[in-house]
Order: sequence, then structure tokens, then C-alpha cells
Amino acid sequence: MKVLVLGGCGIQGRAALFDLSRNARVDHITCADLQPERVDAFDFIDKAKIQTVAMDANDSNALASKMGEAFDVVLDFLPPQCIRTVAEAAIKSGVNLVNTNYAHDILDLDHAAKEKGIAIIPECGLDPGIDLVLYKYSLGFFDEVSKLNSYCGGIPEKAACDNPLNYKISWNIDAVLRSQMRAATLIADSEPVQIPAKDQHENAYIHSIEFPGLGTLEAIPNGDAAHYAKLLKIEDTLCETGRYTLRWPGWCAFWNPLKKLGFLGDAPVKGLSCEVSPIELVAKLLEPQLQYKDREKDLAVMVNTVEGVRKGKKQILTCSLLIERDLMTGLMAMSMGVAYPACIAAEMIVTGAITPKGILSPATDMPCDVFMDQLKKRGIHLNETIEQIK
Repeated sequence: MKVLVLGGCGIQGRAALFDLSRNARVDHITCADLQPERVDAFDFIDKAKIQTVAMDANDSNALASKMGEAFDVVLDFLPPQCIRTVAEAAIKSGVNLVNTNYAHDILDLDHAAKEKGIAIIPECGLDPGIDLVLYKYSLGFFDEVSKLNSYCGGIPEKAACDNPLNYKISWNIDAVLRSQMRAATLIADSEPVQIPAKDQHENAYIHSIEFPGLGTLEAIPNGDAAHYAKLLKIEDTLCETGRYTLRWPGWCAFWNPLKKLGFLGDAPVKGLSCEVSPIELVAKLLEPQLQYKDREKDLAVMVNTVEGVRKGKKQILTCSLLIERDLMTGLMAMSMGVAYPACIAAEMIVTGAITPKGILSPATDMPCDVFMDQLKKRGIHLNETIEQIK
């Protein structure tokens, strides 16, 4: 199995390199990155299978040329804005592709991917990713589903909560800030509900949940839950669905007034000696203050709750997971939660466990049992409980 990893030196890419290097089925790994020499610092990775190459993801011709070197599959850990460039290069080269970003910018490439006979699986990380596989698994459990809610977030362990936000960065500061400006679509009382980005931190659907062993977490609508209801073909019978970001309590109280005052705006602030936007300033100000120390853990937490009817009985199926930072390797929980599912999907494509071609989805095309078994082998355990409803 020959694998090309784009963005292999990034925070998620290095987790993929670690996972792939330990996979006996993987013979060769090419790590492509703007600064590939950073691999030398990853002492926790066996580099025997790895070669590096400098690459600019904005160079579509270079991408297609590299992909054309007889790789079985490409793993894409580049920023979201690169998703279409990478997908088009994969189609041009005729090579399978897995990435972790939202799919909406490449859905129209389905026919072209099918014509090339390749599989492209976006949204194959943690969220979106594992949660979508759990959607499929839950639908297979029930005869009829009425409620489908998904919660996920990256948070510091309690001992690392030493700032007013009770938050530290386990991925990318720009992505964290821009996720505060994402609209949400959910279904409540069988009706679609639109929550504009400006109201993300002040709306009637913000609530709290209890996570075993952690306590109370704040749940904030963040994502298009109605889209997945349609993808799963249950939008006409579903009375409730939502996708929620999890944070320690106080997240919305912090961001709501700042956002209303324009602290996450993109337009340059007038009257300054240079052009700088509020969001750029906030990123530069917060990033150094929100870093994890070497012995501190980040946590990736997920809960999917599904209510429905199984064999004539109303039940609630709850699937949850908790991933902790690996202090031996330094790999973040969020990085492992994102990278490992992508590595699993890549292997499943190459081995034939996933056979459809085109633009696929973990919510419809992933063999659940195989996927969850592979997660377990990587130390990611899903906890499952069933509650009877009278």
C-alpha cells in the first residue's frame, strides 16, 4: 500500500504518519509539505517507510504530477480552502482520496470521480467523520428514528483550564475563530430552524449536557444537521436533529458580546497605521496564550443520541467516546481523532472494504463494524448505552 500524505507535517498529518508507519499493510509513505524537513523532529515516528517532498498545495499541476506516481490513495490534511484543488488533482491523476473537510465544495465532482473509477471520501475525521459513521450505525439499530443529535468538541482537561476561556488550541487558531461565525440548521418539532452565524452564541437551542467523568458541558448549535437528515433520507420522519459543539460552560457568555462588538470581523480596522482586521488581531493575541504545556492533555469528546423504535419498543441509543492526548508521543487527542479515521478509510478503500466510486460519505458508505473495530485497535473505544422509554 503506497500512500501520499498532503500536509503531513501539520498537527493532524503527523498523527497520520504515526498511524501509517505502524501499519504492516503500508509499504511506502510520501509526506508532502511546505516544510517537509519538520519530519526530522518527530522522534516518536519510525521513518523507515517515509520519504519527504516539498510541495505547495496551491500548485495544482505539481499536485496532479505527484499524485500520478502510482499511489494507491492520498490523504489530505490541508486547510479547507484546498479541498477542491486537491479533489480535482486526484480525479486528473485517477487516484483515491480521503480528507477530513466538509464536502459541499466538491459534491459536483461526483460524476467525474465515477468516470475515473476512484473513491473520494471527504468528511472522514472526528466531526465530521466518526459521528457520521455513528449516524449510519444508529439507523441500522432502529426500525424507525425520530430524534438524532450529535455533540462533539475539543476541550482541555480540567487541570489545564487556567485561562478565562477554559480553552486551549488543539488544532488551528484561525479555524477555531472562524467556527464561531458558522450558521446552523437544525430540525425542532418537525420544522427546520435556521440559526444565523450572528446568533450562534445567543439562541434558544444552546443547552447543557452531562458527560460521564467530566461533568457539565455547554452545547452550541454549529452545523447543518438538516443536510445529513436529507442525506440519510429521514428528513420527512425526523422530528428533531441538531449538531452541537461542546465546550466548558461560559463559552457563549465570552464570545457573544465580543462578536457583537465586531471582534471577529474581517474588514480592516480604520485609523490604524497598517491594515489589520479584528479577527487577525484576536488570533495573534490569543494564540500564544492558549497553548498546551508539554504535560497537559487535550480531550476530544463526542456524544451521539438517537431516539427511535426497535422491535416495537421506544429506545434511546447513546454512543460516546473520549480521547485523551498521548503524552508519550505528544499527539493531541483532536489530531488522533481526526487522522485515525482518515487512515482507516484509506486502508478500507485499498483493501476493497469500501467499493463504491465517486464522492462518498461516511454516513452512507462506511462499513460500520469494520470501521469501529479499527478505531478500537487504535485505542478509541465507543461506549454504548440503551435506555428504554416507557
